[in-house]
Amino acid sequence: MDAQTIIARRVAQELRSGMLVNLGIGIPTLVANYVPQGMQIFFQSENGLIGTGPIPLEGMAEPHLTDAAGMPVSALPGACTFDSAMSFGLIRGHHLDMTVLGALEVDEAGHLANWTIPGKLVPGMGGAMDLVAGAKRVVIAMQHCAKGKSKIVRQCSLPLTGMRTVDLVVTELAVIAFDSGTATLLETAPGVSVEAVLAATEATLVVPGHVPEMNFQEGTT
Repeated sequence: MDAQTIIARRVAQELRSGMLVNLGIGIPTLVANYVPQGMQIFFQSENGLIGTGPIPLEGMAEPHLTDAAGMPVSALPGACTFDSAMSFGLIRGHHLDMTVLGALEVDEAGHLANWTIPGKLVPGMGGAMDLVAGAKRVVIAMQHCAKGKSKIVRQCSLPLTGMRTVDLVVTELAVIAFDSGTATLLETAPGVSVEAVLAATEATLVVPGHVPEMNFQEGTT
């Protein structure tokens, strides 16, 4: 499996039937492809859609049906659309069970920076600020390093998305939790040693006596 598939499949294991879940731009959108069979998840796109499904096959995209980044999505039977006021009412009203976001940096306390890219002009942080503050659980899906540098750092050097800390980070190397306000290594990817994770991580990680490998469930869609 490539890095993005490892991340998306592992994040999908955090889903529970009946959840209302927002998927951010990039790797998070792939999570919809790996929902365990028989599980009903209501995926929400902040531009005003509940009921998004897997990324459509080539040639099957509907040009007017997109996610918040303008990328094509599918809609499952029973899906509904609405305006952005209703969408952000759901987010700010704490109705989302979980949001899955990408990140540029996460520090060892769990703070997130994901909206400004060094050297590039961006229009603003968009819905990430609201999602971090409003979702009941915040899961980060990102690659462990960028250009040879760890994205899990001692302290974020980029502007923070919000003051709230994230709950879980899933990379192609590891699963890291922040339940106690410290970065704790929960799992390693198949074939990846604890030592390899520590070598690729700038932040200080708490390492339990036993760290299992990710166990990918069979039978995902």
